[in-house]
Amino acid sequence: MSEVKFYPCYINGEWIGKDAAERIPVENPATGNVWAEVPVCTMEQVQQALETSKTAQEAWQDLPAIQRANYIYAIADRLKAERDYFAELLVKEQGKPLAEAQGEVDDTIRYMTYNAEAARRITGHIFPSDQPEEQLWIHKVPYGVTVGLCAFNYPLALIGRKLGPALVAGNTIVLKPHEVTPVTASEFCRLVEEAGVPKGVVNMVIGTGAAIGEALVSNPITRLVTMTGSTRAGQAICATAAPNVTKLVLELGGNAPFIVCEDADLDKAAEAAVVARFANCGQVCICNETVLVHEAVADEFTEKVLKRVAEIKLGDPMKNEGMGPSTSRQGLARIEELVNKAVAEGVKVACGGKKPEGAEFEGGNWYEPTVLLNVKKDSIMVNEEIFGPVMPIVKISSYEEALEIANASEDGLSAYLFTENYRRFIHAIGHLQVGTIFINHGIVGYIQGFHSGHKRSGLGGEDGIHGVEEMLQKRTIYLGC
Repeated sequence: MSEVKFYPCYINGEWIGKDAAERIPVENPATGNVWAEVPVCTMEQVQQALETSKTAQEAWQDLPAIQRANYIYAIADRLKAERDYFAELLVKEQGKPLAEAQGEVDDTIRYMTYNAEAARRITGHIFPSDQPEEQLWIHKVPYGVTVGLCAFNYPLALIGRKLGPALVAGNTIVLKPHEVTPVTASEFCRLVEEAGVPKGVVNMVIGTGAAIGEALVSNPITRLVTMTGSTRAGQAICATAAPNVTKLVLELGGNAPFIVCEDADLDKAAEAAVVARFANCGQVCICNETVLVHEAVADEFTEKVLKRVAEIKLGDPMKNEGMGPSTSRQGLARIEELVNKAVAEGVKVACGGKKPEGAEFEGGNWYEPTVLLNVKKDSIMVNEEIFGPVMPIVKISSYEEALEIANASEDGLSAYLFTENYRRFIHAIGHLQVGTIFINHGIVGYIQGFHSGHKRSGLGGEDGIHGVEEMLQKRTIYLGC
């Protein structure tokens, strides 16, 4: 049996947790083997993290933004130098193939450097006064202590996505990685230490969301919470943060419809549908969750999809560039439960629908790439976010029907539309109730864009200049002589 390595937490520039009464084992999703351990922080340690962040925040805010940015650049430079090491960590704790893990490291570097560059783009406003010899300013200031709650699907990128804009804006941050994927967060904090970031500016604690997450969110020291996770978790955070009226930036569950009209480029649509469904084993918030395809082209489209899905390879994610396992046992169990319920509804399994055979798949959280046919619009597979490698295909009679199905969802994170009809996509821009629309385009997320959800899919958003703005509050100044 290989050695189980311990990875500590990071509070006020110190590594803590070796004497923790409780530890969390970290499994390799591909094998089920435990390869690492992390501590479960105590409530006293959570309080210490928040208090030291508060102590550090005023001096951090007083630094010129470009000096804060230089620390962020320094972290990014160290991450770039250790790209391969961090990619391998991601494979071991999250399960994505090595090429995808390398892409996640690259994305994290981009998040960090883009937000460091924002140091010279933070703007205020001066408005004309109603009276002579006075000024009216809108000045922007940080919130203070920020809590960053990260999901398991992108353990490193979500740190960069939250920490970069928070720090450049003058906030300090307490990170809490998901307890299933905490190792890269611990190693990221090593880079923070090596970059010379002042003590208390970045802290990191580990534990469950129900205990540690709630303690962080409910504490009056916390002035901003940025979280990526499920809608249910977001609802709990809203309730917990309400007494302190804490600022929230929440990127929550999605249930993206993938609409294919009768005039779509079917080759392009099929390729995009497969990539957007099976990337990261379907564990992407903006994944294609349900295909809504016009009945006139449904059979041809399905044939192209099945041919493409048959090309997806499974295997050791450190070597295979196909599809890796689900990250957690709980996630795999939920996928199996949803598919079983769908089959009981009368859904047909066109391919997949089970754990793959073979000794290499026995211990891990593996599930075959799956396509479901004869799916009705009221199916559990349409109304629940799957977050796994399962593609339900629903036949629709018109764009209008697809729009109705899409907007009936309580979620509104993203949607896909493939059509050559100009009037349709102009209509969709105004009427698809989601934060991001991909029109004749596959899954993507540019750093200069804005990632946000409508309806139950979130509050606020991340990325781009608007993401930095989420980390700043406005202060109005009436300046007289």
